[in-house]
Amino acid sequence: MQLSACLRRFRDNRSGVTLLEFAFGLPLFLTAGMWGVELTNMAVTHQRLSQLALELADNASRVGLYSGQATVQLREIDLNDVLQATRTHGSSINLTANGRIILSSLENINGTQRIHWQRCIGAKSGAGYDSSYGTTSTTAGTTTNASDAGTPAATGMGEAGAKVNAPLNSAVMFVEVNYLYTPMIGNGWFASPRKLKYVASFIVRDNRDLTQLYNPSPAATRSTCNLYGA
Repeated sequence: MQLSACLRRFRDNRSGVTLLEFAFGLPLFLTAGMWGVELTNMAVTHQRLSQLALELADNASRVGLYSGQATVQLREIDLNDVLQATRTHGSSINLTANGRIILSSLENINGTQRIHWQRCIGAKSGAGYDSSYGTTSTTAGTTTNASDAGTPAATGMGEAGAKVNAPLNSAVMFVEVNYLYTPMIGNGWFASPRKLKYVASFIVRDNRDLTQLYNPSPAATRSTCNLYGA
């Protein structure tokens, strides 16, 4: 009799129902929450990379020192400044440790497109991180010698069907940002490591002297694309 009464009390007891429902639902809730956090982080990273590429191209199109001939001389120190700004603004995602940033001067001299010079920062190297649209020598753009005139780019720079060309006797600052995204929550749980790529370009805003990059004394260290580091 006592056993049957005990079983009836157990059958009628509802005090643990909520706890059981919570226990069954918690894994699903946590999974959905972590997935949402991962997707949000990836979206924010995409936005940051896009804005960093645009910012660098915009800054590089504006800098320089006005000379006595009403033209603007672009100096190595100016390029170091705009690249350092990109490094600083990308520090929250470890941009230079996990990526590569390439700044190219695409110029149209008398109807001929060329990549006159390039400057780079970032530790990543190899296919998918170095420039996808043409490279130059480390001395390109540093003198007025024909050997330092850069690399021909007859069709411009960019993906097929979306190539950028410089206006006649002017230049475009073309930026490539390549970045290795690492998921926040586990490797492969909700996303896998992947390379993210953004490009941006701005036409030079002033009457820039396109003959060469200047490096007056005390000379600045050139951020050439044979150098790698965060």
